[in-house]
Amino acid sequence: MFEPTQVPRVFGLPPGADFARELVTGLKHRLKDQPPDAMARIDLILNTRRMQRRVEAVFAEGEPGFLPKIRLITELGAPADLARLPKPVPALRRKLELAELVKRLIEADPKVAPKAATYDLADSLAALMDEMKAEGVSPAVIAGLDVSDQSGHWERALRFLNIVTKYDAQEAKPDAAEINRQVLDAMLSRWNHSPPTHPVIFAGSTGSRASAFQLMIAVSRLPQGAVILPGFDHDMPKSVWRVLRDNIANTEAMQGEDHPQFRFARLLHKLALPHTAIKRWTDAEAPNPARNAMVSLAMRPAPVTDQWLTDGPNLPPLGDATASLTLVEAASPREEARAVALRLRQAAEDGVTAALITPDRMLTRRVSAVLDQWNILPDDSAGTPAHLTAPGRLLRQVAALSASDVTADALLAILKHPLCHTGADRGQHLLWTTELELFIRETGMPFPDLKQLRKWKKAEEAADWIAWIDANILRVPLAKNLQLSAVLETHLEKASAICAGSNSDDASELWAKEAGRTCKKILDELFESAGSGSVMTAQDYAGLIDSLLRSGEVRDRDAPHPQILIWGTIEARVMGADLLILGGLNEHSWPNTPPADPWLNRAMRQKAGLLLPERRIGLSAHDFQQAICAKEVWLTRAKRSEDAETVPSRWLNRLTNLLQGLRQSDGPQMLEEMRQHGEKWLMLAKAQETPIETSPAPRPSPAPPVASRPDRLSVTNIEKLIRDPYAIYASKVLRLYPLKPVQHAPDAINRGIAIHGIFEEFVSDTAENAEHVTVENLLSTARTILHDTVPWHADRLQWLVRIEKIAEWFVAQEMARRADARPVMFEETGGMDLTNPPFRISAKADRIDVTNLGEARVYDYKTGNAPTENEQKSFSIQLLATAAIIGAHGFTGLSPRRVSDAVYISLGSGGKEVRAPLGDCPPEKTLAMLQKLLMAYTDPAQGYTARNRMHKDVYGSDYDQLSRYGEWDASDAAVRVILR
Repeated sequence: MFEPTQVPRVFGLPPGADFARELVTGLKHRLKDQPPDAMARIDLILNTRRMQRRVEAVFAEGEPGFLPKIRLITELGAPADLARLPKPVPALRRKLELAELVKRLIEADPKVAPKAATYDLADSLAALMDEMKAEGVSPAVIAGLDVSDQSGHWERALRFLNIVTKYDAQEAKPDAAEINRQVLDAMLSRWNHSPPTHPVIFAGSTGSRASAFQLMIAVSRLPQGAVILPGFDHDMPKSVWRVLRDNIANTEAMQGEDHPQFRFARLLHKLALPHTAIKRWTDAEAPNPARNAMVSLAMRPAPVTDQWLTDGPNLPPLGDATASLTLVEAASPREEARAVALRLRQAAEDGVTAALITPDRMLTRRVSAVLDQWNILPDDSAGTPAHLTAPGRLLRQVAALSASDVTADALLAILKHPLCHTGADRGQHLLWTTELELFIRETGMPFPDLKQLRKWKKAEEAADWIAWIDANILRVPLAKNLQLSAVLETHLEKASAICAGSNSDDASELWAKEAGRTCKKILDELFESAGSGSVMTAQDYAGLIDSLLRSGEVRDRDAPHPQILIWGTIEARVMGADLLILGGLNEHSWPNTPPADPWLNRAMRQKAGLLLPERRIGLSAHDFQQAICAKEVWLTRAKRSEDAETVPSRWLNRLTNLLQGLRQSDGPQMLEEMRQHGEKWLMLAKAQETPIETSPAPRPSPAPPVASRPDRLSVTNIEKLIRDPYAIYASKVLRLYPLKPVQHAPDAINRGIAIHGIFEEFVSDTAENAEHVTVENLLSTARTILHDTVPWHADRLQWLVRIEKIAEWFVAQEMARRADARPVMFEETGGMDLTNPPFRISAKADRIDVTNLGEARVYDYKTGNAPTENEQKSFSIQLLATAAIIGAHGFTGLSPRRVSDAVYISLGSGGKEVRAPLGDCPPEKTLAMLQKLLMAYTDPAQGYTARNRMHKDVYGSDYDQLSRYGEWDASDAAVRVILR
């Protein structure tokens, strides 16, 4: 296949070339005069499964014939070698074993790390071990590093790194990385003694890993071996190659790794080859040679960027390089996603294959959401993370049940899950779930239990369903230290029972589809390795399940569009498309910021022979160079993220700076044309999102027929009629009521209910015996009621402390009240009927006392601030109206001559009493005011004005959305609409 040579055989394909297609084309060209079976004798080694699939697809597009023997770098072992080696240790088992060692270290010295970081630290140590095995670095090398100039952090890090040393020494069975290394060593050893005579080709790798680099060197020296490099820059001059090779020779420099051609320079340095020795694999030119030259100059290493001034004018015409290059600089990520989606939609209509390449998963989600508006489902190479699929969500929800008390929203989330109760009678299950949700919203049930569920549904027909909920969702053991295998068995048992339902044992739907099979595989692997897991709490287990499911990937999309694709950056090396959109070109996105290394700094990694952080940047730079040199390319970025301005990607910055500086070659003009083309699409995106102009809604004041208006209100609603009449219209005329939340929170309303109950209970229990009015009895009552009625532990303590602060003040005030009066009514409702207009007003009094003179005193408890005297005269008329009802004998069994006092008892910090202004507003004056107010609403033209006299604009109303508040404000005149 190849002519004999003494020089290592290395070929290259230019950036932008469809690597897989050109690889196959070159193979067929070199075998055109050979018999058909010659192709089958080629040993083709590729570096990724994705590349393998792409090469096989290209072969399938051509005429029928033989395929080469295609193998991955991780599948090179001969059967004899594999038979001698033990089965590799599963990665999950090693993670669990490392987690146990980390946990013991933290328990021995809690200062070294928080316990919650156990699994994260185990993951990090496992990744370090993988890298050490791949790069051939032994634990002894790490332990022997000179750290005399390092801080005390190294001492703590070394304690964890010693775990790696001990684990490596004690572990008899190697892991997959070690097996691959041993297999590769065995094969390379055989090649040294007896090199294969058939063609061996290693294609598509940059040699960033030590194992791949070793294989590239060995294959290039075989009699019929060849290495094919992707994206080799033939435009880069000798001087730049010399700079890169000098950096490689200077092991202390630690520079150059972020250049896209650095790994190729290292290969040439090792093989002692000049860059001119790299021949083209095929005669095909790059899609745009002029752009290749421009990008090559833009990507020059930093020490030689002054060559822009000398080499820039010699570039091919910039108009050719930028003819099919578009720059989109959007104001926000939302605008960027919409512009990209519009271009992909245009590609779909034109029948053009288009791909969005970006490491920014938020951008891909936004683009997918916009495409969904037009029923375009892109083929996303990343698939769906397993933890976001229906089985993954259910498994995570079930795992979290035993980590804390089951809340109402957690219960309903499981009951409404699409995989819950799929075994039988799902329709009845959904009906009861809806009824239960309404009951929870209405009554308040933050932590449901069996007793509360039985109050909701007493019918025998639902007994089995309630028992099923209790056994599998509510009555789950709380956090205990259990063996991983036992926790996993319980988890799977509960998940299966929840999926099957109350009348079936069939849980097959949980594992039926691709997502279920993926989750099942992950849990099966966990089950196999469970023996290596330690004793863990429910919180630990829930975190472990979430971490494992996040690592899974499900590619089970329903009929994605065949020509609209979403790729990660690695696909730029493998795949081909007519249009490539390089999205999210901002720093910290593309390239990604290298992850923090908790163990070794840059210098220590260099000394140990491990990979430097710049390696990731260099690989990203190579992916960028490959992608931008395609036929038609979009470069997109957002100038601002959600909370700050962004910085353009360093490569985009270089490109724009280069064009900006080439004034003699019309570079600024070409750059402006790129931006103008992008601006056209941004304008289309804005136009597509711009809402239809409509006039803002006026401030409403509906006037329904008098017969439809309410003829009875409570005093609290009377206050609302004064403040916000529209709320009365919506609730009493339209009969619209706010939907209560599923998960009741310890808010001001619940606190008020609880504290009202405490003081009502305390005063009623001591009504006949003033000697029992003591601080001890008050606090005892508070503890009992809070324990029985408040399910939130922390808030229960806070509310008790609040009562303790005012207990002495309240008892002292209560003793003074009892000196000449006694309490007779608690939480009693009364009312009175007006004749002009005919109307009934009702009130609920927190407490009414009767004095020794037969006069009444009415009290109202306030957990917040009590209304001031001026507020009571005009707006907060609750106590004044209640006093008027008492005076009108509106409370059954209570007939005092008059109301001598009406008091708000503020139970806030320190306690305070605020009296109602009965002197200025006696009952007869209050009644006159009420009659005037209610008479006004007997006029058919009187409207219920929204937010008529709100205390403050910041106060909200349940009906602000219905009245479209925000389109108008309190300064706008109300528009009356008479309804018929």
